[in-house]
Order: sequence, then C-alpha cells, then structure tokens
Amino acid sequence: MNKHINVTLREKKLKDGRVSLYLDMYPPIKLSDGKETRREFLKIYLVEKPKNANEKELNRTGKAMAENICSERQLQFMNQQHDLSNRLTSKMDFLDFFAGKVKKRSQSKGNQDNWKATYKFLFAYTGGKCQFGDLDEKFCEGFKAYLENSDSIKSEGVKLSKNSQYSYFNKFRAALKEALHEKLLSANPMVRVKGVVQEETQREFLTIEELKVLFNSNCSDPLLKRASIFSALTGLRWSDVIKVTWKEVQYSKQDGYFLRYTQQKTQAVETLPIPEQAYDQLGERGEADERIFNGLKYSSYNNIKLSKWVWGAGIQKNITFHCFRHTYATLQLTMGTDIYTVSKMLGHKNLKTTEIYGKIIDKKKIEAANKIKL
Repeated sequence: MNKHINVTLREKKLKDGRVSLYLDMYPPIKLSDGKETRREFLKIYLVEKPKNANEKELNRTGKAMAENICSERQLQFMNQQHDLSNRLTSKMDFLDFFAGKVKKRSQSKGNQDNWKATYKFLFAYTGGKCQFGDLDEKFCEGFKAYLENSDSIKSEGVKLSKNSQYSYFNKFRAALKEALHEKLLSANPMVRVKGVVQEETQREFLTIEELKVLFNSNCSDPLLKRASIFSALTGLRWSDVIKVTWKEVQYSKQDGYFLRYTQQKTQAVETLPIPEQAYDQLGERGEADERIFNGLKYSSYNNIKLSKWVWGAGIQKNITFHCFRHTYATLQLTMGTDIYTVSKMLGHKNLKTTEIYGKIIDKKKIEAANKIKL
C-alpha cells in the first residue's frame, strides 16, 4: 500500500427519514475478492430531524460511535501503510495483561469479582493461551457466543444469566479499550461487534412513606442505619459511601452542603449537592482524611441486620443496600426532577442507564390510572 488513504465520515439521507452514516475512503481500497470500494456503510442511523431529547441523545451517541470507527480505520490504514503492525506486541500475552487489570480493580470488591470472573471465562475460552495478535473481530464474536452457552460459575448446570454475560463482555470490552490506549493494539477489534443486550431486572425501592417509617425505626447497627439513610438521600453507591472522607464534604453559603468526590466505579470526579438532612446523618465532624462511616464493612451479617431492620419496620420487601440508591432515583423522578438532572446526580455516563427508572415511574402511573373504575 503506497498511497495514503484518507477516511471521511459522511451522511446519506434515506427515504424513511433516517440518515445513514458511512465512511468515504480515497483512494479506493481493494477488498479480499479483488474489487475496489470507496464506501463502508456502518449500519448506524441518525434521525434527520430529532423531535425530542431521546432522539437527540440517539443522534449524539450514534455520531460519536461513527467518529470512533472513522478514527480506527484511519489508524489501521496508516499502520498498514507504514508497516507499524508491531510484531512484538502481537506476541504479548493478553491474559497476563487482563490479569493485571483485575488486580487494579481492588477499590470495589464487587467490581473486582466481576473482572475475576471474566478472566476465568477468557482463560477457559482460549485454553489459557491468548496473544494480542489473536484478538480480532472473529475472536470477540466467539467470546460473546461462548458466554451465551456457558454455565454460571456459582451454579453448575445453570446457564449464565443475560446480565452476567452483559457484565463480563463489557469488562472484556473495557480491557481492549485500555490496550488500545496503551498502544498495545493498533485498532480495536470490538468496534463493529454488538454488545450483549442487558435484561431489565426488577429494581426494588422504597416509597417515600416507607422511607419515613424506616427512618423512624430502630436498627441494631446505628452506623449501618445512618449510611443507608445517607444513600437514600444522596443516591451514593455502597462503594462510595464507605470511602467518603470529611475533606470531601464541603459547604458554601450560596449552594449549601455538597460532596466533591471520585466515584469508585468510574473514577470520575463528581460534585454532588446534598440536602441538610443527609448531612445530619454524618455525625460529628472528624479529621480531613478520616472516613465518615469508618468501621462499616460489607458482610453477610450486615445484610442480615439490614433485612431485620426493614422487616421490623413492617416493610415486606427484599431490600439490599443498593436499593437505597434505587429509592433516591425513583423518588427524584416521582417528584418531578427531570431525567437528565437525575442522571447527573447518580453519576451515570449514559442516559440509558437512568431511563430504567423512568420506566418504573411510567408503570406506577399506569397502575394509578387503572385504579379509577366506573
């Protein structure tokens, strides 16, 4: 390949009102069958005239995905042109690389356990041998199919749930992105591979009446109670609640109390306004680097204490600590806070993650409407 190939992202309007995105390559490239082509249609479609926020978000994410593919193709052609395929890197052990990423996920036990499980499935899929040169689109599709047909690690004979497949495949995807960032891959083989579709699960939450009852009920562990109520009033995950320190709790006359912290799950720096009632759950202020809920640890015993507290308050729901985050999101939407604000408050990267709560609210509206019968 002697000529420099330029790759440009272009749009084609379709009769059905959609806009098809494709790559325009000049000069044309030769396909494996010897034919030449200038176009690669990405099967990504935009709404020509978006009418609402969802359609605008669809356009934004679709355009971003297409731009990413365009950049990948340009890099791929440059590497081919200059013979920068990096033969040494292609022989490196990908499983060793992935194992290193597992060790770095030690901030959250739940997240690290998911990475460990992903490693186990990758090891089984590859027979314990996988070099960077083996990673192509076919490999990625094959791993996805392998997960779909695998049994759960914890329950032999029980197929891996769709949401576990979703989680493990996304960990694999994240590792490939990091390898690309570290220049161990010249192109991401996952670009055109569709992800596993996540199943919608029942997200248990408390109503405002139930939360008030729980707030006024006794718990055998006051520290656990304060942390739970704090999560319900702020939407913070368990991993963030147990890590938050006093220096991250700040105050201004104009904005009141707020948290300036780093999310354990995403490592994104967030600024989260917190109500005064949430601040009251923190107790007496300590040293700057001292953890506010110091001594609170994840354990099956704490889960039992949480269940006893909930059932003792007369609430017959299977409530875990994460349900307090669901409670926060659901109550915010119920009380009229727009979904974009709630998404930011929860620290979600993608609006689709927040939309599940909107579906819960819609279901409640339908139930309420059906109560009126003549």
